[in-house]
Amino acid sequence: MADFYDTGIIGGGPAGYSAALHLAQNGKKVILFEKENIGGVCLNKGCIPTKAIMHVSELYKEMKNCENLGISAAEIKLDYNKVKERKNKIIETLRKGIELALKNSKVTVIKENAQILSKTEIKAGEEIFNCREIICAEGSSPKAIPNIEFDHKFILSSDDILELETLPQSVLIIGSGAIGTEWARIFANFGVETTIIEIASNLLPLADTEVSKRLERIFKSNKIKYFTSTGIKEIKNKQVTLTNDEVLNPEIILLATGRKPNTKTKIEGVEYIGDTAGEIQLAHYAIKQAIELSDNIPFRKDLTPSVVYGSPEIAWIGKREQDLEGGEYKKSLTLVSSLGKAHCDNQTDGFIKILTQNDKILGAHIVSKEASALIQQITIAMQNDISASKLKEVCFAHPTYSEGIFEGLFKL
Repeated sequence: MADFYDTGIIGGGPAGYSAALHLAQNGKKVILFEKENIGGVCLNKGCIPTKAIMHVSELYKEMKNCENLGISAAEIKLDYNKVKERKNKIIETLRKGIELALKNSKVTVIKENAQILSKTEIKAGEEIFNCREIICAEGSSPKAIPNIEFDHKFILSSDDILELETLPQSVLIIGSGAIGTEWARIFANFGVETTIIEIASNLLPLADTEVSKRLERIFKSNKIKYFTSTGIKEIKNKQVTLTNDEVLNPEIILLATGRKPNTKTKIEGVEYIGDTAGEIQLAHYAIKQAIELSDNIPFRKDLTPSVVYGSPEIAWIGKREQDLEGGEYKKSLTLVSSLGKAHCDNQTDGFIKILTQNDKILGAHIVSKEASALIQQITIAMQNDISASKLKEVCFAHPTYSEGIFEGLFKL
């Protein structure tokens, strides 16, 4: 029988390692089990590697189109192997940072597959570990859809796509959520012929309808072909027939239709957090769940911001306009092209949209450079019940994208 621990945690992703670090800081004796790499999906197979490749793709596209900025770049070459090397180095650096933090916090880390036997027992290898409490943060895996399974050669998952040795000539992406939209942008930036299909009536179906319509414009300007209200009728001999009878011959398919929790059965008395809880599958949501559990700091789950990366970024919080239709509300829409900073940066596409009711901010939807940072300002205001009128009293720096929020307040 192994040592006794205050808390046993299964899964070393954002939920697991955050819980471990905070509980250890609070004086708990913590053991963490991770069968693969510390950092989970977000660090190793999701957020971080995707954004690392995204940055290079955007820089590549910008350099190929920089003559109007007064820069002549006669010959731009892409070495995708070096792109991957950089991506892997970033992952390794960040992973070592988390591992060192766990070590310094005296968290015991066991790199083995672990199984929960009861609400106080975990088995790893041949040992059984006794824990006063158990937290399960096993994460999630790419989800296939009926009649379309991953073969990891032609039909790829979001895990597979990160390991491509070379860029394809053409790609079909199934699903226009955050993963599908971001990879569509990456491939298009690199000059890959890109098509994306969505079974829902709008691209990025969880977003505000006005955001979805703007994304259509962005896709068109980037030569990304898209189909909405469209599924797959048949895949045969690498030929894809869509439900609208369009026939495609992509070099590869990225199946980006969401993720499924890794935990199949739950044990009473065990806390489930992160993707495996089956709630909002976002790393920052998982981290907040962990901190709520470890430090008893609550958060409003309905005020979890969503961000889709790329140029321009897309971010939202709170109610969408289609959620408010039929009720009384006010709306302001500020075009990014009205902002001086946007012109300086050559990033004038997008808008900042704010929705209010009786001076209370109900939601915001942003398509803009720095949208991931801008949405946080609205989130803080909403979390603290700061009214639109009160927010007008804040001095916003100039020139910034934040001024779009300030200007929008005076249109309500």
